Amino acid sequence: MIEFILAKYNYWIYITLMMIGFYAMIAKPNLIKKIIGMNIFQTAVFLFYISIAKVKGGTAPIEWEKAVQYDNPLPHVLILTAIVVSVSTTAVALALIIKIYKAYGTIEEDKILEMNK
Repeated sequence: MIEFILAKYNYWIYITLMMIGFYAMIAKPNLIKKIIGMNIFQTAVFLFYISIAKVKGGTAPIEWEKAVQYDNPLPHVLILTAIVVSVSTTAVALALIIKIYKAYGTIEEDKILEMNK
């Protein structure tokens, strides 16, 4: 049983990173910390997709006489696109946080909500 758990260490890392990112997004009142949590969460999803792409005994998807089984290249392509989207999302979120700071003078979510009452 312990060998099975240790053999899937990348999934345990994925779950741990995802929970850390989710906690930061939900529990932290600071908007910058929420963005950092979102980035950690996205990194966990990237790790998950790359982990499921690897096939035991698989090779690169190149025509080769010794290749019996190939790794799936699609998750890697999707992750490249997701990384671009992640960077863009972070940039837009940081730009919005700058606008929020200029309007309210703070980036603490609870203080902003209190000002809007």
